[in-house]
Amino acid sequence: MRRSLLPLLLVAGCATPPPAQPPRVELPTAWKESAPRFAEDGRWWGIYQDAELDKLVEESLAQNSDLRLAAARVDEARALVTDAKGAQMPTVDARFAAQRQRNSQRTATFFSGIPLEYNDYRASLNVSWEVDVFGRLRSVASAAAADFQASEAARDGVRLALAAEVVKSYYSLRALDEQIAMTNRNINLREDALRLQRRRFEGGVISEYDLRQLEAEAASVRAQLPPLERSRDQEEAALTVLLGRGPKQIFETGVGRPQIFDQALEAAVLPAGLPSELLLRRPDLVEAERRLAASNARIDAARAEMFPSISLTGLAGRESASLSSLFNGPAGIYYFLASVSQPIFAGGRLRARTDAAKAREQQALAQYQKSIQNAFSEVRTALVGQTRSRESFEAESAREQALAQSVRLARLRYQNGIASQLDVIDAERGLLAAQSARIEAVRAHRAAIADLFRALGG
Repeated sequence: MRRSLLPLLLVAGCATPPPAQPPRVELPTAWKESAPRFAEDGRWWGIYQDAELDKLVEESLAQNSDLRLAAARVDEARALVTDAKGAQMPTVDARFAAQRQRNSQRTATFFSGIPLEYNDYRASLNVSWEVDVFGRLRSVASAAAADFQASEAARDGVRLALAAEVVKSYYSLRALDEQIAMTNRNINLREDALRLQRRRFEGGVISEYDLRQLEAEAASVRAQLPPLERSRDQEEAALTVLLGRGPKQIFETGVGRPQIFDQALEAAVLPAGLPSELLLRRPDLVEAERRLAASNARIDAARAEMFPSISLTGLAGRESASLSSLFNGPAGIYYFLASVSQPIFAGGRLRARTDAAKAREQQALAQYQKSIQNAFSEVRTALVGQTRSRESFEAESAREQALAQSVRLARLRYQNGIASQLDVIDAERGLLAAQSARIEAVRAHRAAIADLFRALGG
């Protein structure tokens, strides 16, 4: 028996290919700029130094439905790994059977020695084992392990994306709060000015034409408020869903946030080290690489189905026609069976399974390469977005300062009778637009930081 298995073991060593390595990808040698790393513990949102934001991110990580779904998939993949590894081990089970049988009177006669009716009781311990000579079961287990690692990476990716979306939604909400507060202040100023101009109209100082234009300008500012409030309500509702809150909380509980909107920009965040480190940080790249490894292992499993299958089966127990004598006397039974099965003709199905596994590996390879391309594209986009939003903030800040002086001078000119009220309104309209654009630049800069941390894998 030992000599008969030796050729099979030698063939198996030649039939099982070495594990596949991830394809080489041409990467840039280094980032154009570098800076100290942030958030080594993975809590990268701490860079904003906002205690309320920290609470919201932790709440989302604890309650978000998408993250719970990803965690459940990890548990499923872990169980499948245990199942695949268990298939490589012998199977042992205990069986008990009781049977009563009546034979035909044509065959069960006294002279034939076959009884007309008889009982049969059997208790046995059964062992079966598929000898994995050609690595089929090992390949299936390797594929399951790679799938498990991919599901873990997918969960980490959901966690990373969730934190980034909470950060972006939170600062969008706060930016809308500030724009609404600023618009309300502007409405109050316009209403005060309009009351004064009505008194001037009643005193015959200004014409009705001028009054109606002032009323139209005040109404125009009021009209800006409902869209902003609608956007704020929509953003707050979306954020509560990200936080994993229930329907009652979505309707009745708001999202806590400070009233004062800090418009100071955070320090620039730039990746440190070589770009190859990105491959170790990004969960989606880890997931794609593990999916590729699982596909490669399944090719080996499909190829191994073309080789012989070796099974060992054994039984040891007791059998008797009487239950009382089942466990005493000469009732012992046993048998041992070694079988080899070699597929000869299956209508091309085995070859087709191998070809299908190879095609799925090519799909996983293409997805892996695409994930790498997307990763570096996202990093570049986030870096550019961070830089351009800072430039926009600086330009809008300079514009706001200039327009603030313009408003002051327009009011002085109006008070001295050199300019009209409409000139003041035009200057105030420009200042309001600059202030709103400055708030938007702050929001875009903070969103770009979140996008960069997400692109770098946290």
